[in-house]
Amino acid sequence: MSHYRLVLLLDLPSDKPYKYFQIILFVVMPLPKLNAPTYELALPSTGKKIRYRPFLVKEEKILLVAMESEDEKQMQGAVKQILKNCILSRGVKVDDLSVFDIEYLFLNIRGKSVGEEVKLNLICPDDNETQVEVTIDIEDIQVQKPEGHDRVVKLTEEVALVMKYPSMETFVKNNITGDGNNVDSIFDLTIGCIDQVVEGEDVYESSSFSKKELLEFMDTMDSSQFQSVQKFFETMPKLSHTVEITNPKTGVKSDVVIEGLQSFFD
Repeated sequence: MSHYRLVLLLDLPSDKPYKYFQIILFVVMPLPKLNAPTYELALPSTGKKIRYRPFLVKEEKILLVAMESEDEKQMQGAVKQILKNCILSRGVKVDDLSVFDIEYLFLNIRGKSVGEEVKLNLICPDDNETQVEVTIDIEDIQVQKPEGHDRVVKLTEEVALVMKYPSMETFVKNNITGDGNNVDSIFDLTIGCIDQVVEGEDVYESSSFSKKELLEFMDTMDSSQFQSVQKFFETMPKLSHTVEITNPKTGVKSDVVIEGLQSFFD
């Protein structure tokens, strides 16, 4: 904090023992504001443009505390909090963003904050023990959408489901805080991602049905219909990058697929 000293000299009457009386005032000047640069990207799920800024020291602290805890739930919470701080566009609800949108956003914010490259140690698949260091440009890491993926799941000629991608909160609830392979968790995740139910020309919002009604509806599906719904999750877009590495011991070249945000912060 900067200080400026202002000195006032008062001329006192001659009968006083001292001629001048000095008053010193300190004027406190505020520190200058540091304006962070802003950037823009398109959300993979919708193509909507989002403005954002890099991490500040306060966000670095949030991330470091979460990483030191080695708690995956706390790490996810830190990612969400940092995104809320760094996203500048109005009307963006981080809690409603899909998992892959969040991962893509966070990775790009990280790139603008601490460097556009990520260094990773990858294990060579041919011997499963030799490590090779690789450097990856963050701009090369994209959300990959598998061929054949569709949000519309056709159950019969007349009935279809329009699905929505799980939010980070839904993903954490069903895969981190609970048992992701638990039958109840699988069904909870599935009905939580039903956006609309289509029957012929009629379209019904999932919010117009109770959880019990949706569970009962799923119970009436046959095996192939349920597998069609599960295919939506299995082929969901994901943050992914393929890199070719060469084992220095054997000379064997292999393609290694890196998926998910956590893999890029090894």
